[in-house]
Amino acid sequence: MKNEKAKHSKNVKNNKAIKIICIIIFIIGIVLLSLYIYNSYKQNYQHVLDSIKIDENDITETKTERMLQLEELKKQNDEIVAWLDIPETKINFPVLQAADNDYYMTHTYNKEYSKDGSIFLDKEYKWEPPSSNLMIYGHNNKNGNMFQELLKYQEEKYYKEHPTIRFTTVQEDATYDIIAAFFSRVYYKNEKDVFRYYFFINAQNEAEYNDFVNNSKKASIYDTGKTATFGEQLMTLSTCEYSQENGRFVVVAKKIN
Repeated sequence: MKNEKAKHSKNVKNNKAIKIICIIIFIIGIVLLSLYIYNSYKQNYQHVLDSIKIDENDITETKTERMLQLEELKKQNDEIVAWLDIPETKINFPVLQAADNDYYMTHTYNKEYSKDGSIFLDKEYKWEPPSSNLMIYGHNNKNGNMFQELLKYQEEKYYKEHPTIRFTTVQEDATYDIIAAFFSRVYYKNEKDVFRYYFFINAQNEAEYNDFVNNSKKASIYDTGKTATFGEQLMTLSTCEYSQENGRFVVVAKKIN
């Protein structure tokens, strides 16, 4: 009888221990899932736009909701010049432009320090009249933030699923067609006959513009079947790529008129 009571007591304790372990595992699972959702949410800056409420009566054909949201966001920091969004990806961020190309490598849109940095436009780009090429940079962060997902354009299938870029300023809400995606690197000064795509901001003439487009198409991993002609606004997205020293991965697009 005593043995049966002892066995029963032991079983009860074991069951309690199993229940406690299960509860702990469940709680850990919930915490990990919450962190994953939180991080995914933070990586995509849509929540910044969602926090800005716009009167629907102010939205028109020439003034979209996002343009109005950007106007409000610029009141927090006038160095916010645009919003960049590749639909159905994590690339959905404000674009900053400072007097140098260093500050937003380590600061957020609200000027807080962050190793993730921001998506930023080259300081040499001029808005009036507009330069030929929006040269835009972003880190390739291991946490999946900023331009890390840009490297998915290595696959033609991914390009076909995400062929356009939305680029919003306070003046317009525009769409860009991707025309090329390629690997590159930062070249040494003594290297000759190389394509230094990162120097192209404004074409001095039609030949210079065409050289950039042709070199981009030639370097592209696959043929998008699209190109650009002199006078069309270009956009270049650039991020680090670690298969080679000072490697870069680049996506070039043109504005749809």
